[in-house]
Amino acid sequence: MLLSILLQAAAGAGLAKLGAGIGAGLAAIGAGIGIGKIGGSAMEGIARQPEAGSDIRMNMIIAAALVDAVALFAIVVCGFIL
Repeated sequence: MLLSILLQAAAGAGLAKLGAGIGAGLAAIGAGIGIGKIGGSAMEGIARQPEAGSDIRMNMIIAAALVDAVALFAIVVCGFIL
């Protein structure tokens, strides 16, 4: 049933638009999962070594910014397809 709905959407809007929508959605979901894992690991590291909290926090923010940048780049590329 889901496949027939996707095929109908692909026929009406074109495969490029369907692919762009799916790609942008996957990029956003992947970024959310990645940032969640970064935050969880950072909190666990700070709990284990509170004296290294500032270093861990700084590295967490840098890593989260890089993940966001890659996700934004993917969404912009998907936007160019439209």
